[in-house]
Formats: sequence, structure tokens, C-alpha cells
Amino acid sequence: FKGIPYGASTEGAARFMAPVKPKPWTGVRSSMQYGWVSPQAARGGWANDEDAWLFNWNDGIQNEDCLRLNIWTPSINNNAKRPVMVWLHGGGFVAGNGQEHPAYDGESLARTGDVVLVSLNHRLGAVGHLDLSQYGEKYKDSGNVGMMDIVLALEWVKENIGRFGGDAGNVTVFGQSGGGGKVNTLLAMPSAKGLFHRGIVQSGSMLRGGTPERSAKLTSQIVAQLNVKPDELQTIPYQHLIEVSMSIIAKNRPSGPPDVRRMADQLGFAPVVDGRVLPVHPYDPVAPAISADIPIMVGTVLNEFVNGINHPEYESMTEEEVSKRATTFFGAQHGPEILKVFNEQHPGEKPFDIYSRMMAATVRQGAVTQCERKAAQGGAPAYLYWFQWKTPVLDARPRAFHCAEIAFCFNNTARAETMTTNSPEAQSLAEKVSAAWVNFARKGDPNHA
Repeated sequence: FKGIPYGASTEGAARFMAPVKPKPWTGVRSSMQYGWVSPQAARGGWANDEDAWLFNWNDGIQNEDCLRLNIWTPSINNNAKRPVMVWLHGGGFVAGNGQEHPAYDGESLARTGDVVLVSLNHRLGAVGHLDLSQYGEKYKDSGNVGMMDIVLALEWVKENIGRFGGDAGNVTVFGQSGGGGKVNTLLAMPSAKGLFHRGIVQSGSMLRGGTPERSAKLTSQIVAQLNVKPDELQTIPYQHLIEVSMSIIAKNRPSGPPDVRRMADQLGFAPVVDGRVLPVHPYDPVAPAISADIPIMVGTVLNEFVNGINHPEYESMTEEEVSKRATTFFGAQHGPEILKVFNEQHPGEKPFDIYSRMMAATVRQGAVTQCERKAAQGGAPAYLYWFQWKTPVLDARPRAFHCAEIAFCFNNTARAETMTTNSPEAQSLAEKVSAAWVNFARKGDPNHA
């Protein structure tokens, strides 16, 4: 069942406002196609031939009536009590959608895992996280409405998923990259309490949200550049709002390796720690007390953002070049020391593999830190994984790239053949990985035979 509205349209006077339930309908509603996706900037990845071939994106059609969800289930209306798995897409808090990768298709996981799979679209970027609270009480939620959309979707699941063969008392939220950041945010949101029971964070251990000071400064710059009164922001074309906001974010983006721990700073738009909708940073300085009873599974992939996709020349990178890059990214004081540790720990690896490991370390550390802080609570358990399978496609240059595990946890190596080759080896690994995800969803423990 695709494109089901879980919220009303967010256009016009509803832009920047908290989401509300959709108007009811009578009769049978057709639900065979994915719904509209949130307004966002055009995907830059299409300019790269290998990226475009590997990921095979479905960018959908943008519209502010985008609060839609999709459901895959083995059966309906038979009082089955299957675990429910709610997928939150990546793209930070500024891009992506619930159908963007072939691997997101829920049929295989629902069928082989005997679960109900839900995916959804919600507001992103300027329409989801432009913090206009400085311009009046009516905008008090605007910095967090994208996350409030997700909470509304989880409320829809709680009320309705029983009719689709799902157990509303056993809901797992899982997401990759920015989707993992969304899971972490939900773990700290009072309004999400009781709507889900387990969380899986894949290459997205965002420890800190956006600060009111930083978000207010960004908003001021965007409003000044647009040269409109705040109330006119609800009527200007969303394309113009997105274009101006993303250009300002690009100018202010901090340099350095991608670091999901500080995803909010690096992306510009993100949930705002406003003391109310999001009272505390998700996992800094400690794990949120509100979700101490929720088990989590957290992990990363080996190579993350630094791989050989579109860059065959990286394979001949020299030790001298790696040394220069280490100094550039980590400074003259720490760079040589960090490089020395990685060389000692991984003797015989080619220079580019050392460099890739080094640059993925910040992402890995986020997962380790999150699990340490969760474990320190002494509540529900934290499980930590590390996905290191390297795809053979494109002369094996992509390695275990950011997003590489998605086809495996969804048991979708066939649909994501350009990423996986769908070889017997890949299929066997997908059966093991997806079984771990399903077991965690079913009972809070990923272990299996």
C-alpha cells in the first residue's frame, strides 16, 4: 500500500506549522504509487556517472503535500501480530525520500522476515527545519516540524497498523545516515515516547542536535537574503526558499571529514534543541533518560564517505599523498600521529585503504560513543555492528561504501544488483544480515544461528 496520507498538506498557511491529521475519506482509496516527496535541492549526484549507475535513484515528484507512508505486509485483517519496522530515509535533514533507493523496497524483508515494513516521506530542509521562532509564537515549532511529521506517522502506525497485520506494541524505527540521526532524535523526544520500542542507527550516530543560537543565525541570513517579511515566507514559491537557503548553507559549511556526530553543524538544517520538542541533545553528554528502556543497535560501514567511486586515480595514491592529506585534515600536530597509528594497526594495506579507514574513523567513533553512553545507563542493551563487506562492482573501488549495508538489511541484493552483483555470496550475507535486523525487531536481540 503506497502513498497513504498520514498528515494533511503542509502548503500555504500550513507551511512551518505542526502537522495535523489528514481529512478522512469515504470509499476505497487507491494506494498503488509512492506519494509526493518533500521540497529539496536537485540531487548533485546525477552529475557523476558511477554514482548515478550504482545508486539508481528515484527522486520522486516534489510537493508540499508530502506526508505519505508506504506499507508492505504478508497479510491483512487476520489479527496477525507481526513486528513493525519503520524505515527513515537518509539524506541528512535536507534531502532524500522514502523510495529513493531500489533497496528501500519493503517486499523482500516483509516476506522473508514475516514483518510489516513501513517507509515514509516528511518535510526536509527549509520547510522542515527553518527555525522562525524569533519571529513570533506561531512559529515556535518551525525548527522541528520535520521530526514532528515523523512522530505523526508513528501515531498513525499505532492507530492503524493492526489492520495491516502489525503489532502496534512492537515497533522498531531504523534509518541510515540522516535516517540514523532521525532515530537518535526520536530517542530524545518526549512526544515519541511509547510510539516505538527499539531503534537501529546505521552510519548516523548524531550525538548533538542544532542549537537555538546557530539556527537563529542561519534563519536571519536566509530571511535577509530573501528580502521578505517573515509572514511572506509562507507564500513564496518553495523552490526559491530552498535555493536561497541551500546557497547560504553551502557558504557556511565547516570543512573537514564528514562527522555524523556533528551532523547538525555540517548540514545546516537539523532538529533544534529547543528545550521543549527536543529538550536535550540526543546523545551528548549522556544518553537520553527518556529512552533508557529502549534497546538500540548501532553501526557503521568500513569505508563510509571515502571510497573509489568516480575516482579510479585514488587506487594509486602514494604514502606521501596520504601523509599530506592527514596533515590537512587533522593538523600538523595530530595528522602524523594519527597516520602512524593506522599504519601500525593495518600493516600491508595500500595507502588509499589506510586513508579511507582514517577518514571513516569519525563516523565509527560516533557509533562507539553512542553505545558507550547507552551502556552507561544500565538500562536496555546496546548492540554494535561493523559492516565490512566490499562490493566487487566497478573493479571493487567502492569498497564498503556509505549505504552499502542497506541492500543487505532489507534482503534486497537482487533489487540493488548494481550495488551488490546479487552473487550467491551476497545473497547468503543478506540472509544473515536481514535476519539480524528482523530478530532485533522481533525481540530486541539481533543474534541468530
